[in-house]
Amino acid sequence: MKSPAPAHLPWTHALLALAVVAVWGTNFVVIKLALNTFTPLWLGAMRFALVLVPAVLLLKRPPVPWRWLAAYGFFIGAGQFGLLFMAMKGHITPGLASLVIQSQVFFTIGFSVLLRGERLLPLQWLALALAVSGLLVIALHADADVTPLGVAMVLAAAMAWAVGNTVSQRAGRVNMLAFVVWGSLFSCPPLAALAWWVEGPNALLNGVSQATSSAWLAVAWQAVGNTLFGYVAWGWLLARHAAGTITPMALLVPIFGLASSAWWLAEAMPAWKLWATTLVLAGLALNLLAPRWARPVS
Repeated sequence: MKSPAPAHLPWTHALLALAVVAVWGTNFVVIKLALNTFTPLWLGAMRFALVLVPAVLLLKRPPVPWRWLAAYGFFIGAGQFGLLFMAMKGHITPGLASLVIQSQVFFTIGFSVLLRGERLLPLQWLALALAVSGLLVIALHADADVTPLGVAMVLAAAMAWAVGNTVSQRAGRVNMLAFVVWGSLFSCPPLAALAWWVEGPNALLNGVSQATSSAWLAVAWQAVGNTLFGYVAWGWLLARHAAGTITPMALLVPIFGLASSAWWLAEAMPAWKLWATTLVLAGLALNLLAPRWARPVS
Protein backbone atom coordinates (compact mmCIF):
# COMPACT_ATOMS: atom_id res chain seq x y z
CA MET A 1 0.00 0.00 0.00
CA LYS A 2 1.33 3.39 -0.99
CA SER A 3 2.18 5.58 1.95
CA PRO A 4 0.42 8.94 2.07
CA ALA A 5 2.27 12.04 0.94
CA PRO A 6 3.71 14.08 3.77
CA ALA A 7 1.58 17.01 4.89
CA HIS A 8 4.48 19.42 4.58
CA LEU A 9 7.37 19.94 2.22
CA PRO A 10 10.79 18.80 3.41
CA TRP A 11 13.18 21.70 3.08
CA THR A 12 15.07 19.96 0.26
CA HIS A 13 11.84 19.58 -1.72
CA ALA A 14 10.93 23.19 -1.02
CA LEU A 15 14.32 24.29 -2.33
CA LEU A 16 13.83 22.21 -5.47
CA ALA A 17 10.41 23.80 -6.08
CA LEU A 18 11.95 27.22 -5.50
CA ALA A 19 14.72 26.40 -7.99
CA VAL A 20 12.16 25.46 -10.64
CA VAL A 21 10.10 28.65 -10.29
CA ALA A 22 13.32 30.68 -10.21
CA VAL A 23 14.38 29.10 -13.51
CA TRP A 24 10.96 29.68 -15.05
CA GLY A 25 10.84 33.29 -13.85
CA THR A 26 14.37 34.37 -14.74
CA ASN A 27 14.04 32.66 -18.13
CA PHE A 28 12.19 35.73 -19.42
CA VAL A 29 15.43 37.68 -19.08
CA VAL A 30 17.30 34.89 -20.87
CA ILE A 31 14.73 35.04 -23.68
CA LYS A 32 15.28 38.79 -24.02
CA LEU A 33 19.05 38.29 -24.22
CA ALA A 34 18.64 35.61 -26.90
CA LEU A 35 16.35 37.92 -28.89
CA ASN A 36 19.22 40.40 -29.17
CA THR A 37 20.78 37.92 -31.61
CA PHE A 38 18.06 35.69 -33.02
CA THR A 39 14.71 36.51 -34.59
CA PRO A 40 11.68 35.49 -32.47
CA LEU A 41 10.26 32.66 -34.58
CA TRP A 42 13.71 31.25 -35.33
CA LEU A 43 14.53 31.28 -31.62
CA GLY A 44 11.33 29.34 -31.00
CA ALA A 45 12.19 26.78 -33.66
CA MET A 46 15.66 26.23 -32.21
CA ARG A 47 14.24 25.97 -28.69
CA PHE A 48 11.92 23.12 -29.61
CA ALA A 49 14.54 21.45 -31.78
CA LEU A 50 16.76 21.16 -28.70
CA VAL A 51 13.83 19.90 -26.62
CA LEU A 52 13.18 17.26 -29.27
CA VAL A 53 16.72 16.01 -29.89
CA PRO A 54 18.09 13.87 -28.33
CA ALA A 55 15.28 13.41 -25.77
CA VAL A 56 12.92 11.90 -28.35
CA LEU A 57 15.42 9.04 -28.78
CA LEU A 58 15.43 8.35 -25.03
CA LEU A 59 11.74 8.71 -24.12
CA LYS A 60 9.03 6.37 -25.32
CA ARG A 61 6.13 8.03 -27.13
CA PRO A 62 3.26 8.46 -24.66
CA PRO A 63 0.24 6.22 -25.39
CA VAL A 64 -2.01 8.96 -26.78
CA PRO A 65 -3.38 9.60 -30.28
CA TRP A 66 -1.12 11.56 -32.58
CA ARG A 67 -3.78 14.29 -32.86
CA TRP A 68 -3.27 15.22 -29.19
CA LEU A 69 0.49 15.47 -29.66
CA ALA A 70 0.00 17.53 -32.82
CA ALA A 71 -2.49 19.90 -31.20
CA TYR A 72 -0.35 20.35 -28.10
CA GLY A 73 2.84 20.91 -30.09
CA PHE A 74 1.22 23.43 -32.42
CA PHE A 75 -0.51 25.53 -29.76
CA ILE A 76 2.39 25.51 -27.31
CA GLY A 77 5.06 25.97 -29.99
CA ALA A 78 3.71 28.26 -32.70
CA GLY A 79 1.01 29.62 -30.42
CA GLN A 80 2.39 30.24 -26.96
CA PHE A 81 6.10 30.67 -27.58
CA GLY A 82 5.89 32.06 -31.10
CA LEU A 83 3.60 34.87 -29.95
CA LEU A 84 5.46 35.40 -26.67
CA PHE A 85 8.85 35.72 -28.38
CA MET A 86 7.46 38.13 -31.00
CA ALA A 87 5.89 40.26 -28.26
CA MET A 88 9.15 40.37 -26.32
CA LYS A 89 10.99 41.64 -29.39
CA GLY A 90 10.38 45.29 -28.52
CA HIS A 91 6.68 45.25 -27.58
CA ILE A 92 6.71 44.32 -23.88
CA THR A 93 9.31 44.09 -21.13
CA PRO A 94 10.39 40.68 -19.77
CA GLY A 95 9.04 41.40 -16.30
CA LEU A 96 5.56 42.31 -17.50
CA ALA A 97 5.58 39.43 -19.99
CA SER A 98 6.18 37.03 -17.08
CA LEU A 99 3.15 38.54 -15.33
CA VAL A 100 0.67 38.82 -18.22
CA ILE A 101 1.34 35.26 -19.44
CA GLN A 102 -0.03 34.00 -16.10
CA SER A 103 -3.50 34.91 -17.37
CA GLN A 104 -3.40 31.45 -18.94
CA VAL A 105 -4.86 30.24 -15.63
CA PHE A 106 -8.13 32.07 -16.31
CA PHE A 107 -8.22 31.10 -19.98
CA THR A 108 -7.80 27.46 -18.93
CA ILE A 109 -10.69 27.81 -16.48
CA GLY A 110 -12.77 29.44 -19.20
CA PHE A 111 -12.21 26.52 -21.56
CA SER A 112 -13.19 24.13 -18.76
CA VAL A 113 -16.45 26.06 -18.33
CA LEU A 114 -17.20 26.03 -22.06
CA LEU A 115 -16.12 22.48 -22.88
CA ARG A 116 -16.80 20.57 -19.69
CA GLY A 117 -19.62 22.54 -18.13
CA GLU A 118 -17.68 23.38 -14.97
CA ARG A 119 -19.04 26.21 -12.84
CA LEU A 120 -17.04 29.02 -11.34
CA LEU A 121 -17.17 29.65 -7.62
CA PRO A 122 -18.13 33.19 -6.53
CA LEU A 123 -14.59 33.77 -5.26
CA GLN A 124 -13.22 32.78 -8.66
CA TRP A 125 -15.28 35.53 -10.30
CA LEU A 126 -13.71 37.97 -7.84
CA ALA A 127 -10.27 36.51 -8.63
CA LEU A 128 -10.90 37.05 -12.34
CA ALA A 129 -12.00 40.65 -11.70
CA LEU A 130 -8.82 41.36 -9.75
CA ALA A 131 -6.59 39.91 -12.47
CA VAL A 132 -8.43 41.78 -15.24
CA SER A 133 -8.08 45.00 -13.25
CA GLY A 134 -4.34 44.45 -13.11
CA LEU A 135 -4.17 43.83 -16.84
CA LEU A 136 -6.18 47.00 -17.49
CA VAL A 137 -3.68 48.98 -15.41
CA ILE A 138 -0.93 47.67 -17.68
CA ALA A 139 -2.89 48.46 -20.85
CA LEU A 140 -3.62 52.01 -19.67
CA HIS A 141 0.09 52.71 -19.14
CA ALA A 142 1.23 51.74 -22.61
CA ASP A 143 4.44 53.39 -23.77
CA ALA A 144 7.44 52.60 -25.95
CA ASP A 145 8.40 49.64 -23.76
CA VAL A 146 4.91 48.21 -23.22
CA THR A 147 2.66 48.59 -26.24
CA PRO A 148 -1.01 47.56 -26.62
CA LEU A 149 0.15 45.16 -29.34
CA GLY A 150 2.63 43.58 -26.94
CA VAL A 151 0.01 43.07 -24.24
CA ALA A 152 -2.44 41.65 -26.81
CA MET A 153 0.17 39.23 -28.17
CA VAL A 154 1.08 37.94 -24.71
CA LEU A 155 -2.62 37.50 -23.91
CA ALA A 156 -2.98 35.54 -27.16
CA ALA A 157 0.06 33.47 -26.12
CA ALA A 158 -1.62 32.83 -22.76
CA MET A 159 -4.76 31.68 -24.57
CA ALA A 160 -2.70 29.32 -26.73
CA TRP A 161 -1.05 27.98 -23.55
CA ALA A 162 -4.53 27.40 -22.11
CA VAL A 163 -5.50 25.45 -25.23
CA GLY A 164 -2.36 23.35 -24.75
CA ASN A 165 -3.36 22.76 -21.12
CA THR A 166 -6.82 21.65 -22.24
CA VAL A 167 -5.31 19.26 -24.78
CA SER A 168 -2.98 17.73 -22.18
CA GLN A 169 -5.96 17.27 -19.85
CA ARG A 170 -7.87 15.48 -22.61
CA ALA A 171 -4.86 13.25 -23.22
CA GLY A 172 -5.18 11.90 -19.67
CA ARG A 173 -2.51 10.80 -17.18
CA VAL A 174 0.72 10.51 -19.16
CA ASN A 175 4.42 11.13 -18.67
CA MET A 176 4.29 14.92 -19.14
CA LEU A 177 7.96 15.21 -20.09
CA ALA A 178 7.52 12.61 -22.84
CA PHE A 179 4.34 14.39 -23.94
CA VAL A 180 6.19 17.71 -24.23
CA VAL A 181 9.16 16.16 -26.06
CA TRP A 182 7.05 14.26 -28.60
CA GLY A 183 4.74 17.23 -29.01
CA SER A 184 7.80 19.21 -30.10
CA LEU A 185 7.68 17.23 -33.33
CA PHE A 186 4.77 19.50 -34.20
CA SER A 187 6.30 22.70 -32.78
CA CYS A 188 9.50 22.88 -34.81
CA PRO A 189 8.12 22.64 -38.40
CA PRO A 190 5.52 25.46 -38.17
CA LEU A 191 7.93 27.73 -36.30
CA ALA A 192 10.75 27.08 -38.77
CA ALA A 193 8.41 27.58 -41.76
CA LEU A 194 7.00 30.81 -40.33
CA ALA A 195 10.51 32.04 -39.51
CA TRP A 196 11.64 31.40 -43.11
CA TRP A 197 8.53 33.07 -44.55
CA VAL A 198 8.02 36.00 -42.15
CA GLU A 199 11.54 36.80 -40.98
CA GLY A 200 13.40 35.75 -44.12
CA PRO A 201 16.36 33.41 -44.66
CA ASN A 202 18.91 36.23 -44.48
CA ALA A 203 17.84 37.22 -40.97
CA LEU A 204 18.03 33.60 -39.83
CA LEU A 205 21.48 33.07 -41.29
CA ASN A 206 22.75 36.39 -39.93
CA GLY A 207 21.61 35.42 -36.43
CA VAL A 208 23.40 32.08 -36.60
CA SER A 209 26.60 33.55 -38.06
CA GLN A 210 26.77 36.39 -35.52
CA ALA A 211 25.76 34.41 -32.43
CA THR A 212 28.19 34.41 -29.54
CA SER A 213 28.64 31.58 -27.06
CA SER A 214 26.37 33.48 -24.66
CA ALA A 215 23.61 33.59 -27.26
CA TRP A 216 23.89 29.83 -27.87
CA LEU A 217 23.82 29.20 -24.12
CA ALA A 218 20.63 31.25 -23.90
CA VAL A 219 19.06 29.06 -26.60
CA ALA A 220 20.22 25.86 -24.90
CA TRP A 221 18.84 27.07 -21.57
CA GLN A 222 15.37 27.26 -23.11
CA ALA A 223 15.44 23.50 -23.61
CA VAL A 224 17.74 22.16 -20.89
CA GLY A 225 16.91 24.43 -17.97
CA ASN A 226 13.43 25.76 -18.65
CA THR A 227 11.88 22.62 -20.16
CA LEU A 228 13.79 19.46 -19.29
CA PHE A 229 14.88 20.38 -15.76
CA GLY A 230 11.68 22.30 -15.04
CA TYR A 231 9.25 19.60 -16.13
CA VAL A 232 11.21 16.70 -14.65
CA ALA A 233 11.62 18.41 -11.25
CA TRP A 234 8.05 19.73 -11.13
CA GLY A 235 6.63 16.34 -12.13
CA TRP A 236 8.80 14.63 -9.50
CA LEU A 237 7.44 16.97 -6.82
CA LEU A 238 3.81 16.54 -7.92
CA ALA A 239 4.24 12.78 -7.76
CA ARG A 240 5.23 13.04 -4.07
CA HIS A 241 3.03 15.84 -2.77
CA ALA A 242 -0.52 17.04 -3.18
CA ALA A 243 -0.95 19.54 -6.02
CA GLY A 244 -2.26 22.07 -3.50
CA THR A 245 1.10 21.94 -1.73
CA ILE A 246 3.21 22.47 -4.86
CA THR A 247 1.21 24.66 -7.24
CA PRO A 248 1.12 27.77 -4.98
CA MET A 249 4.88 28.03 -5.53
CA ALA A 250 4.15 28.91 -9.17
CA LEU A 251 2.88 32.30 -7.98
CA LEU A 252 6.55 33.20 -7.51
CA VAL A 253 7.29 32.91 -11.25
CA PRO A 254 6.33 36.53 -12.10
CA ILE A 255 8.06 37.72 -8.92
CA PHE A 256 11.31 36.20 -10.17
CA GLY A 257 10.54 37.50 -13.65
CA LEU A 258 10.04 41.10 -12.53
CA ALA A 259 12.92 41.08 -10.03
CA SER A 260 15.44 39.57 -12.46
CA SER A 261 14.42 41.97 -15.24
CA ALA A 262 14.79 44.94 -12.87
CA TRP A 263 18.20 43.69 -11.75
CA TRP A 264 19.80 42.51 -14.99
CA LEU A 265 18.03 44.69 -17.56
CA ALA A 266 17.22 47.73 -15.41
CA GLU A 267 13.50 47.41 -16.15
CA ALA A 268 11.76 50.33 -14.42
CA MET A 269 9.33 49.49 -11.61
CA PRO A 270 7.01 52.51 -11.27
CA ALA A 271 4.08 52.48 -8.84
CA TRP A 272 1.52 51.52 -11.51
CA LYS A 273 3.50 48.39 -12.38
CA LEU A 274 3.64 47.35 -8.74
CA TRP A 275 -0.12 47.92 -8.43
CA ALA A 276 -0.77 45.87 -11.55
CA THR A 277 1.44 43.07 -10.21
CA THR A 278 -0.37 43.11 -6.87
CA LEU A 279 -3.79 42.89 -8.53
CA VAL A 280 -2.86 40.07 -10.90
CA LEU A 281 -1.10 38.03 -8.22
CA ALA A 282 -4.00 38.61 -5.80
CA GLY A 283 -6.35 37.26 -8.47
CA LEU A 284 -4.18 34.22 -9.09
CA ALA A 285 -3.81 33.50 -5.37
CA LEU A 286 -7.54 33.91 -4.70
CA ASN A 287 -8.38 31.59 -7.59
CA LEU A 288 -6.01 29.01 -6.13
CA LEU A 289 -7.50 29.27 -2.64
CA ALA A 290 -11.17 29.50 -3.63
CA PRO A 291 -11.77 25.72 -3.99
CA ARG A 292 -10.20 25.09 -0.56
CA TRP A 293 -12.30 27.75 1.14
CA ALA A 294 -15.45 26.46 -0.57
CA ARG A 295 -15.08 22.94 0.86
CA PRO A 296 -17.36 22.24 3.80
CA VAL A 297 -15.54 21.70 7.09
CA SER A 298 -15.96 18.08 8.24
